[in-house]
Amino acid sequence: MLKPRRNGRILWLAYAAFAITVLVAGLFYAGERGQASALDALAEDAGSDAALKQALLLTALDRSRTLPLVLASDAELAEALETPSPGAITQLNEKLEALIPGTGASVIYVVGLDGTAIAASNFRQTDSFVGSNYAFREYFTGALTRGTAEHYALGNVSRRPGLYLSRRVEDETGRALGVVVVKVEFEALEQNWQRSGRITYVTDPKGIVLITSRPEWRFLTVTDIPQEERIAIRESLQFGEAPLLPIPIWSLEDLTGHTMVATDTSGTVPHQPHFAQALPLPGTPWTLHILTPAAPAMDAGILQDRLAFLAIALPLLAAAGLLLHRFGRAARRGAEAKAAQAELERQVTLRTVELTEARDRLQAEITEHRATDSRLQGVQQDLVQANRLAILGQVAAGVAHEINQPVATIRAYADNAKAFLDRGNGETAKENLGLIAELTDRIGAITGELKGLARKGRQAAEPVDLKAAIDGALFLLKSRFAGSVDRLDITDIPSGLAVLGQRIRLEQVLINLLQNALEAIDDKANATITIALSRLTEDEVDLSVSDTGPGLPDHVRDNLFIPFTTSKEAGLGLGLVIARDIVTEYGGRLSVETSKNGTTFTITLKRASA
Repeated sequence: MLKPRRNGRILWLAYAAFAITVLVAGLFYAGERGQASALDALAEDAGSDAALKQALLLTALDRSRTLPLVLASDAELAEALETPSPGAITQLNEKLEALIPGTGASVIYVVGLDGTAIAASNFRQTDSFVGSNYAFREYFTGALTRGTAEHYALGNVSRRPGLYLSRRVEDETGRALGVVVVKVEFEALEQNWQRSGRITYVTDPKGIVLITSRPEWRFLTVTDIPQEERIAIRESLQFGEAPLLPIPIWSLEDLTGHTMVATDTSGTVPHQPHFAQALPLPGTPWTLHILTPAAPAMDAGILQDRLAFLAIALPLLAAAGLLLHRFGRAARRGAEAKAAQAELERQVTLRTVELTEARDRLQAEITEHRATDSRLQGVQQDLVQANRLAILGQVAAGVAHEINQPVATIRAYADNAKAFLDRGNGETAKENLGLIAELTDRIGAITGELKGLARKGRQAAEPVDLKAAIDGALFLLKSRFAGSVDRLDITDIPSGLAVLGQRIRLEQVLINLLQNALEAIDDKANATITIALSRLTEDEVDLSVSDTGPGLPDHVRDNLFIPFTTSKEAGLGLGLVIARDIVTEYGGRLSVETSKNGTTFTITLKRASA
């Protein structure tokens, strides 16, 4: 057993070394590939963003350049420069002020030939340009010399940076009258760049940052400007007292052909890599720079490709490990099988004796189980026989209950026929004997129906005249309760109203209900029984049998439709059970309402289609 285990450990160590090597090499390669793919995608996205920002900036510049061109040819402005009367200056101030909201310019002002501003759009403000001298500004001297000039500088009054667009104003002879200047500030554009999440700035030919999404970089430089040149720029007051120091950007090694720089944009994590782009701005000496954060894209690309590698490598390594595990397990099982075989041979002899003893005990148990099974089958046969006898007794009791009324009626007619014969009244006696024959036919029909029910189950429903069924039930009760039938009140039962059922069985239901009602009012002199239609629809008929007796006791009402539940001393407790089953068989319902003022049974039957 020691040799297979030692060999297994060697195999697992070799597998572990192989797996670690594959994972390390694969993760490194996947990281390099993911980084390159991420940078390519980032370069494409950054290129689109840079082109859009370039177009927007050029559009803003072109729109601003048209304003000084238009104002330079304005007759009122030229007249105010030529003859600067107080009224003309006031009118010019108000005109320049009105142009600001629609043009997007920061300030519009007019400078005379001596360099002094005579009118400005901000003439109402405390820092108004009116009266300030701008003869030292390049945009003033350039416009007088060349006709037009553009100059980005820090305002010496407002202390706000902006692009100054100037144009010379001439009279009809071409003589210079002054200069009109439009100052454009880029604060809204810079805020838009800040929201993009990418560092964006514009530099002039000397590398000085003019417009930027990072205000702290304004007037810093992308190149190192010599000390003498920095002094000359500061003396020109173009950028105020700005020190003109280099911006905090460091060049990185190019990755997969892309120019990368680092800057401390996050504060807490310095030297974050950025994808750098520089685009010239046609029509200007400026350059647009965009630094796109590369770390998130690079990290995502590296993670994505490494996860893809792991998704492929891990199942393969797991499969190799599973095969190695199975190989080692097979080797161990082979060794264990040889050892187990010897042990098995030793145990076989011991188990043979135990199995022999167990066989003898098992045979004894089998004999006992067979005897128990025989007794169980006998008990089951006894239970089946008892169940059959119980069903037979219930059916017999029902048959006796249903034919009890016709038999009693037959006896009454027989006694009457005998009395009529004794009196010599043969015709009446013959009539009674005919009625007896009809009742015996009815008893035969009842027993025949029960036999048919035993053979076929449910008897098919057929159209039955409801009034005829009521008349048949009253006929059976007439002779037995001759003194009480007059207390019946039958209302609104039209002839020809057909319901689904079977006439004899419906008569049985009515007889049960009427007999119970007659017995309920037996002791009350003024009590009545009413048979009426309580509801008639296109689909159903509700027939109610009501009495004004004492009502049903609570214990009888709660168990009214349970077999052998009765309040009569000689009753079987089957009449209402059988009545409800008959009504239900033909799709109807039997319900009861009772109180101290009487009881009402409602029979709901389906109407037969016409």
